[in-house]
Amino acid sequence: MSSEGAASEQVEVSTRLLLGVLISAVFVSVLNSSMVNVVVPVIGRDYGVTEAQVGWVITGYLLTFAVGIPLYGRAADVFSIRRAFAVGLLAFAAGSLLCVWAPSLGMLVLGRIVQGAGGAAIPALSSVSVVKILPPGGRGAALGLIVSSVGIGAAIGPILGGAVGALAGWHYLFVGTFMLTVVLIPAVLYVLPDASPEEARGFDLPGGILLGLAAGLFLFGITRGQVSGFGSAGSWGSFAGSTLAAAGFGWRIRRSADPFVSPDLFKNRAYVAAVVVGYFCMLANVSALVFVPLLVSEINGLSPGEAGLVLTPGAVALAIISPLAGRWSDRIGVRPLIFAGLVTMLLSVLSISTFGAGATPMIVSLGMLGVGAGFALANSPNVNAAASALAPEEVGAGLGIFNGAFFLGGGTGPAAIGAFLAARNEADAGALNPLYALDAAAFSDAFLVLVLALLISLVAALGLRSTTAKETT
Repeated sequence: MSSEGAASEQVEVSTRLLLGVLISAVFVSVLNSSMVNVVVPVIGRDYGVTEAQVGWVITGYLLTFAVGIPLYGRAADVFSIRRAFAVGLLAFAAGSLLCVWAPSLGMLVLGRIVQGAGGAAIPALSSVSVVKILPPGGRGAALGLIVSSVGIGAAIGPILGGAVGALAGWHYLFVGTFMLTVVLIPAVLYVLPDASPEEARGFDLPGGILLGLAAGLFLFGITRGQVSGFGSAGSWGSFAGSTLAAAGFGWRIRRSADPFVSPDLFKNRAYVAAVVVGYFCMLANVSALVFVPLLVSEINGLSPGEAGLVLTPGAVALAIISPLAGRWSDRIGVRPLIFAGLVTMLLSVLSISTFGAGATPMIVSLGMLGVGAGFALANSPNVNAAASALAPEEVGAGLGIFNGAFFLGGGTGPAAIGAFLAARNEADAGALNPLYALDAAAFSDAFLVLVLALLISLVAALGLRSTTAKETT
C-alpha cells in the first residue's frame, strides 16, 4: 500500500482517536508548563536558593523548547511522524522522572532541560500530524480543537499546580506528568502512521542547530534583559549570538545541497505573513494573561485565586470558540476570521488600557473575554493559513518554524512588556493613552503597547491568502 493510501486509511478509521491523542498530548504539555510556573517560589524556598537561581527551572525548559521545535518539525519531513513524536515523548517522560527524583536544584534544572527537549515535539508535531494526515477541507476543525486544549490546560494548570503543591508537594506534579506521558507513548505509536517520505532526504543538522540557537539565544537575551536590564552584557551578548546564528542559518540554507529549509520558503509571502501574525498575536495574548493578574493584584488588591477568576471568561471563550473557528475557516476561508479575531483582540486590549487599568476587575475581565474570543477566532485559522501556504515537502519544517515563532512570541512578550512596565513605573509619568483618566498609568501604557503589537499583526494579515477548502487541491 502506498503512503498516500495508508494516510487515507488512517483518516477513515481513526480520525477521532487520532485527534483525541493529539489533543491530550498538547493538554499535558501546556498543563506541565502552567502548573509548574506557580510553584517556582516554593521550589526556591525548599532548595534555599535565590530567585535568579530558581528562575532556571523555567528558563532551562524554555530554551531547549525553543531550540527543539523547528528540529522536530523538520524531522517530520525526513523521518516518520510517529518515530519523531515517540522520541519526543520518551525524552519528556525521562525529564519528568529526573524532576521527580531531583535532590538538588541542579538536577531539577537538568530534568527540566530534558523535558523541554522532548516536550518541543508536542506542539511541533501535533499540527504537522493534522496537516499531513487530514485532507485540506478537514484541518481547520482539528486545529481548532488542539488550540482549545491549550486554553483548557492554561486555565487548569495554575489551579492544579497550587492545589497539588499545597497538599502533596511540588514533586508530585512531575509524577502526574510522567504517568500521563507514559500512557501517551503507546497511544501515539498506535494512531500515527509510520510512513516515511517516499523520497529520501537528508537532515541538515548544522542548519537546524543554527536556527535553534538563533531562537534560543534571542529568548535568553529577553529573559536576561528582564532580570539584569537590556543594557547588561548577558542580554546584549545573547542578542549578538542570536544575530550571528541567524546569519549563519541564512548562509547555510543558501549553500547546502540539501538545506534545512529551502530559501524560497522565506519568499513565500502568505507563509511569512502567517508567521508574523502568529508571533505578535501570541505576544499580545500571553502578555495579557501575565499582566492582568498583576494589575488586579497590585491595583485592586485581589488574591491570586481571585485574580485567576478574572481570566476565566477568556479561557472559557478560547476553549469554546477555537473548534468553531477552525471549522469555519474550512468553509469561508481564513482571512475574515483572522481579521475579526485580531480586531476583537485589539479593541479589547485598548479597552483595558483606556477604561480597565485601575477600574473594577469586572471591566478587566470583560476585556479578557474579548482577548480570549479574539485569539480563538484568529489562531487556528492562522495555523490553517500557514499550512495551506506550504508545499507538501515543506509542511514539517515550515510548521516547525511557525510554531517556533509562535512560542517565541509567548516567551518574549511578558519579558519585554515587564521591562517596559518597570520603566514606566520608575518614570512615574502620565499615561501615554490620551483617553486614560485613572490611577494606574504604567499598566495603561503596557496594554497600549499590546495594541501596537496587534496593529502589526493586522498589517501582516493583509498578505494572507483567503484559502478555502474549495480552493485547495
